[in-house]
Amino acid sequence: MKQAIILRRDLKLSAGKAAAQASHASVEAYKKADEESREEWESEGQKKVVLRVQNEKELLDLFMQAKREKLPCALIKDAGHTQILPGTITAVSIGPAEDMIIDKLTGSLKLY
Repeated sequence: MKQAIILRRDLKLSAGKAAAQASHASVEAYKKADEESREEWESEGQKKVVLRVQNEKELLDLFMQAKREKLPCALIKDAGHTQILPGTITAVSIGPAEDMIIDKLTGSLKLY
């Protein structure tokens, strides 16, 4: 079991802002997972991988693929209090789900 967290590279977020957006995404997708998946993921150490896409279109495409596969997923829009405009789409998280299911969608992406 793992969770993939995907951030946009084109936003050039600071390390702290990227960490905050990744955290928001992780929690929101976790809340959408069924109880069995959450418990299994927790018992295995809550494995996560943080990946990147180049732009909003790639992020939205990935989110829609995850939705079509009925995977727990979350799309994060920033509140706009610091570095970026309100409503900017910053991140997507997929899972927790089986590793190979996550890898089918995200296996070609590079680490953030």
